[in-house]
Amino acid sequence: HHPTPTATMMKSVCLATLAASAAAFAPAQQGRSSVALNEMSKSIPFLTVPEKLDGSMPGDMGFDPMGLSDIQTDLRYARWAELKHGRVCMLAVTGMVWQEYGAHLPGDAYATTDPFEAISSVGFGSNIQTLLAIGVLELANWEETFNGESRPGVVNGFVPQWWAKISDAQKDIHYEQEIVHCRLAMIAFIGATHQSFFFPGHKLLDFTAPF
Repeated sequence: HHPTPTATMMKSVCLATLAASAAAFAPAQQGRSSVALNEMSKSIPFLTVPEKLDGSMPGDMGFDPMGLSDIQTDLRYARWAELKHGRVCMLAVTGMVWQEYGAHLPGDAYATTDPFEAISSVGFGSNIQTLLAIGVLELANWEETFNGESRPGVVNGFVPQWWAKISDAQKDIHYEQEIVHCRLAMIAFIGATHQSFFFPGHKLLDFTAPF
C-alpha cells in the first residue's frame, strides 16, 4: 500500500511547520557587528541577542522572540512607533480611569462613566475635533518620523524648558523611564479594554472578583 499524494503532501506540510516553529525559537547564528556573537538576551536567556538590538536604544533588553527587528531596515522608525503608541496608551488609560472616577463636564453627553459609551455619547463634533488634533500632530512630525535624524520621540514644541538644564546622564534616565512606562501603558490599555468589554459595570480600579 503506497501513501496517496495528498497524505504525502500533508506530512510534508506538517514537517515543514514543525521545522519552522523550531527555527523561530532557535538562537540565530549569523555574525554580529555591534554585539558579541552568541551573546544571550537579558530578557530571554535561552535566545541570543538580535543583531540590531545592540543596547544603544533606551529600554533595549534584547527582547525580540519573533525576529521583527530583522525585517526593519531602520529601528529608528520602530522606536518612533513604539513611543507614539505608548504615549497614546498612557493618555487612554488615564482617560478611562478618569471617566469612571473623575469629574465630568456638565451635560448628559458627558455623564456616562463607561469609557466606550462615552465615545458615542459625546457625538460627532467632539470626536472629529479629537481626530483632527491627532492628524495635525502626525502631519507636523511626518517628515521627522520617516526621514529625520533626530532622536525618536522628540516632538517640536513639546520639549519643556527644564530639559536643556539637566545632564545627559539624567536625560538617559528619563528616556529609559519613558519607554518603560510606554510599554506598561500598552499592556494596561489591553487589560482595561478587555475588562470593560467582558465585565461591563465592573470598574477598572475595583479589584474584587467580577463574578
